[in-house]
Amino acid sequence: MTEQRSSTVDTTSAPAEPDPKAVRRAAWAGLIGTTLEQYDFVIYGTASALIFSNLFFPNISPVAGVLASFSAYAVGFAARPLGGLFFSRFGDRLGRKWVLVATLLLMGGSTLAIGLLPTFGQVGLLAPILLVICRFFQGVGAGAEQAGGATLLTETAHRRTRGRMASLVMTGAALGTALGAIAWILAQMLPHDALMSWGWRLVFGSSLLVTIAALIIRRKLNESPVFQELKEHSNEASAPVAETFKHGRRPFLLAFFMNVGSNAQSYTYQVFMASYLVSTVGVDEAFVPKVLFVGALCGGAAAFGFGALSDLIGRKRVYSTIMGALVLLPVPTFVALNTGSPVAITVAIIVGFILACHGSVGVQMSYFPELFGSRYRYAGVALSREFSAVVGGGIAPLICAGLMAAFGGSWIPVAIYMMVIMAVSFAASRMAPETVDRDLSVVQDAR
Repeated sequence: MTEQRSSTVDTTSAPAEPDPKAVRRAAWAGLIGTTLEQYDFVIYGTASALIFSNLFFPNISPVAGVLASFSAYAVGFAARPLGGLFFSRFGDRLGRKWVLVATLLLMGGSTLAIGLLPTFGQVGLLAPILLVICRFFQGVGAGAEQAGGATLLTETAHRRTRGRMASLVMTGAALGTALGAIAWILAQMLPHDALMSWGWRLVFGSSLLVTIAALIIRRKLNESPVFQELKEHSNEASAPVAETFKHGRRPFLLAFFMNVGSNAQSYTYQVFMASYLVSTVGVDEAFVPKVLFVGALCGGAAAFGFGALSDLIGRKRVYSTIMGALVLLPVPTFVALNTGSPVAITVAIIVGFILACHGSVGVQMSYFPELFGSRYRYAGVALSREFSAVVGGGIAPLICAGLMAAFGGSWIPVAIYMMVIMAVSFAASRMAPETVDRDLSVVQDAR
């Protein structure tokens, strides 16, 4: 116990020079894999906001239909900690690469299955039940995906470039959001009847292409040098989940609370605001994927930019600054959205994507792995991020929709909710240690 808690960040040992080819492969593997994960979640989230209430919950009011769609959406987040619990056991015992291949296949297969589901009009109540089951397994696969990519890249890259290299995982997420938006832009060009009958199925079926591309890249991955060193010295954890909760409680709680607010705001911008713009502001449905596409491109650039900046001036300074800005952002965002101006809406969504959706998480990709010791790093990152994702992003669209319904369509309670939960993440970020340049081969957590 003392060994796991002792010592401050170790920066004294000279690191071995990373293999450039291994770094490139890890970068591509993280980028493409997270592209698939985010593509799957974005096309599902957009479908929840735009069409799933009609396809799978048609016999209830429009408001109740949206709530039901977002409830099914939340199931995927509820399943993510289970995926984190299951796969992190193997990520710290068998290696990062093995888990990244397994989660990829599970996510891609689940998304493809959604595109093959019968609708309520075809099989009745069985349709939403099958939808929830597919969404559950999609969440299980996603539960260890970003943690795996972030851990592998952070452990593979040179210590002075970890921030920008690991941020490529979130650049991949931005790319997935952009591709999901493109898919829906193309689908909405179809006649409405064609979209509702078979067009939406093509959107989900298209994930097969991304899955195949990611699988080809990941099969050629090298294991991270940090895990190889643990393996050579027979020092890998036999029970990484138990060790995380026994020895790594402090970094676990820090990462949990640092992520819960940004995750909530991220999925509020990506999912709830799409529904809000259509149902409350009254913008054209075709406008929503386009503005999400622009926001995702800007967010992807911001993820890399903030990650690189954290290499220069420190993780804590960059991350806590973003968290502080996000505490103040919700009110001006809703004011801009309610103008109905395409320019104001686009600017508000772009700022949200830059800070909440991708910029903050771009810093997390190196910051969170650096918080944990080497024996249970995968488990620590996966569990802290995925448990906080349930409390944050998983239920955020549902809470926002419920607040809108309870308060007569007012956005003020939604903004208050976003600000309060973000204040929690800001406070946690001020309590976290600086981790830039730390030696990742040591078993102690950062303090």
